[in-house]
Parts: sequence; structure tokens; C-alpha cells
Amino acid sequence: MKQSYNRRKFIHSAAIAGIGIGLSGPLNSFGNIKKTAQKRVGIIGLDTSHSVAFAKSLNNPAAGSKYAGYKVTAAYPHGSKDIQSSVERIPGYIEDVKKLGVEIVGSIKELLKKVDVVLLETNDGRLHLEQSIEVFKSGKRVFIDKPIAASLADAMAIFNAAEKYKVPVFSASSLRFTPGAQEIAAGKIGKVLGAETYSPCKIEKTHPDLFWYGIHGVETLFTVMGVGCTSVVRVNSEVADVVVGTWKDKRIGSFRGIYQGKQEYGGTVFGEKGVSAIGAYAGYDPLLVKIIEFFETGIPPVSAQETLEMCAFMEAADESKKRGGTSVSLESMFKRALAKNK
Repeated sequence: MKQSYNRRKFIHSAAIAGIGIGLSGPLNSFGNIKKTAQKRVGIIGLDTSHSVAFAKSLNNPAAGSKYAGYKVTAAYPHGSKDIQSSVERIPGYIEDVKKLGVEIVGSIKELLKKVDVVLLETNDGRLHLEQSIEVFKSGKRVFIDKPIAASLADAMAIFNAAEKYKVPVFSASSLRFTPGAQEIAAGKIGKVLGAETYSPCKIEKTHPDLFWYGIHGVETLFTVMGVGCTSVVRVNSEVADVVVGTWKDKRIGSFRGIYQGKQEYGGTVFGEKGVSAIGAYAGYDPLLVKIIEFFETGIPPVSAQETLEMCAFMEAADESKKRGGTSVSLESMFKRALAKNK
């Protein structure tokens, strides 16, 4: 999608730092943001099970004050137009959320008149740029579910639009907030020297290979390793993908995308003070708690820099596959994305 607005210089003037594009945090907050007084949540996209899961949790009377009084009150159901596995879910999910007291509306414009904050849940990352800009123009805080977009170029454009309209936004996989990953990121085994993560890696032809489902394991990798990946090498087969990243401080982190065999999530992390398994996936609730905190404060728990670097990592993995497994720099992916957005 071509944008009519100026790219704000925020990407163009970013510091050259290792990966070539370094964002030091201009999108982490937008000044002094007052807490949200109202609690009406709107959902865009009923083509993913996440929408129903979030609505069930937020609208559960037994939740009490756990979610600070936020309730899903309205939803716009569409949604992917051509990913059949997503399209065919919509009728059933409409009925599921209606039972929870959620009003179904006919457009994003109508939705935005009825809610205070937004969960952009559309399963199809190709639609996120267009949909998010409509939300940004309303000034409402928005969480964008994985994948943030179907390309690095679109992800960069989303953050530029957020900066343009001064609206807080973040995106994350629920795997980021697995307790074990968070404990390791907080220093449980000292400085992380390397990691090996894994997750199912279903492929959707409309998205780069890792964007559709491998993002879960990639996000776990970046949760424990942090930013600073400079290059990627990918080994691909019908059984699995292995994507190895080298960080600028010479640390190595890898992601294994599982195609055949038991479909599980996890990983092993190597630290200065020990070696630790990441542990079991904890479901959607830890992410939902972080989303509500974000709605209250306007402070994203994941930086734009980290989200963009993950997108660059995944696009570099596709490029490495095309080149027969040779090393691809993340800087080259950023330069390519910038060229597309000019």
C-alpha cells in the first residue's frame, strides 16, 4: 500500500548501529499519557481464535478487576478476504462473540465511534497497515496481533504512521510472555550468551515463511536474546527449518521451525550463570495482562526496534533460502524495505 504522507524522517534519520537501522525508542511512549477513563474494547477481525479467546477473558464476570474493567463491546469481523482457513471461521466466531454481549458492526469507522481502545486481530498481516492507519487517525491506542504485517516494509510504515499520528502501538506473540522467557530476560541465568528456540512453523503462501506461524518461536528467541542481530543463515528441509542469527556481540541464536513431528513450543538458553529451558507455554493471559497495562499507560512493552528487527530476521531467512543458505545481513533487508517505502 502506497502512503501519501511523508515518512517523517524517523526511520530515515535513525542511527546507523549494527543492523543499519537503529531505533532508540521514539515510539516507546508519546509524552505524558493520561490513563484511559473508559474501558470499551473494540476488535477488528474475527478470523482468528485469538479474538474469541480475548473476548471470553475480558467479558468473563469472574475476572473481577484482573483486566481493570476492560470489556469487548464491539467487533468488526473482517478479516482476510482470500485466506480460506481464516475466511471460513468468521461466521462461527461472530456467533461466539455475540453470545458474550459483543455488538457486530459493519465497518472500522463505525467500530471506532463505539470503543475507546482497539485489538487489531485480523489474521492477515497484509491488511494491518491499512487498518491500523484508520485506527491511528482516531487517536485510539491499538494492539496489533501477530504478525504485525506481512513484510518489513509494511511494519516500518505502521510505526511511521503511529509516530505521525502520535498514537501508541505495539505488537507481540503471546509466546513472548511465557514466564520462563520473561525470567531469563530479567537475568535468571545472567547475561544470555545464546539460545535455541522452536515452534510449529505452518506456511501461508501469502506471507513470508516465518511470518505466519514461525513468528512465535522467533519472538521467543528475541525475548531472551534482545536486539542486535546482524546476519542470518537458513537451512531448509521438509522436516524443519533452522535459522541461525549472529548478533553484533558475536552471540549466536537459532530458531527451529517444526514441520513434521510433535508440534510444541520452547527452547534452551545459555547464560553466564547457567543453562535453562524456557519452559511451558502459559496461554494468552500473560499477553492480555500486558495489553491492558498498555491501554492504561500508553507505554508499549515491546519496542518498535525489536519488532522491526524480528521482521528483518524473518525476511532475511527467506532471502537466505532463496540464495541456497548463504548469509544475509539484516541491514540489507532494512535498505530494501526503505526503498520500497519511498
